Amino acid sequence: MKKKNQTIMKTSIIKRFLVAAVLVLGTGAFAQETVSAENYDQGWRLGFGISPGVVTDDAYDFALGADIRAQYDFNQRVSVTLTTGFTNLFIGDDVPDLGFIPVKGGFKVFWWENQFYALAEAGAAIPVTNDYGDTVDTSLLLSPGIGWANEYFDLSLRYEHYTEFPTEDGGTGMGQVALRFAYGFRL
Repeated sequence: MKKKNQTIMKTSIIKRFLVAAVLVLGTGAFAQETVSAENYDQGWRLGFGISPGVVTDDAYDFALGADIRAQYDFNQRVSVTLTTGFTNLFIGDDVPDLGFIPVKGGFKVFWWENQFYALAEAGAAIPVTNDYGDTVDTSLLLSPGIGWANEYFDLSLRYEHYTEFPTEDGGTGMGQVALRFAYGFRL
């Protein structure tokens, strides 16, 4: 009987918690301001960034990249992006580094105070340096991230996965975790 009462009490607590969570989240959803195209300038932005990174495979020491990103703002909360540049994966030990050109498209969704966002991009990583262009295939590039941006500056943390780049054990598929420091402006 004691076990049954404990189960009923746990169930009751869980139900109360769920009701409270729904009320809090529901109230917050109704309290949000609606953003319309009439009170926000839609348009293009251009950003220039630098991205130091940590590579997830032991064969590589670190990564460093520079990029240019075009961004079209549909409103204060949703934007689409097109990013390209150059990234170098440093290997060391007298082995040539792997340099590539990323070409990716994606979208940004701002969720808090129109400054914090989630970013998802996908595209291709095209190897171009040190004989890798002939021995390493162009790779699918997947890149989720989170960030903070204001009118001029953008700071983000992202993971990039490259499906075809070589790993230390002779396989393929590795990635990097990178910070992006960028300066941008409205066109």
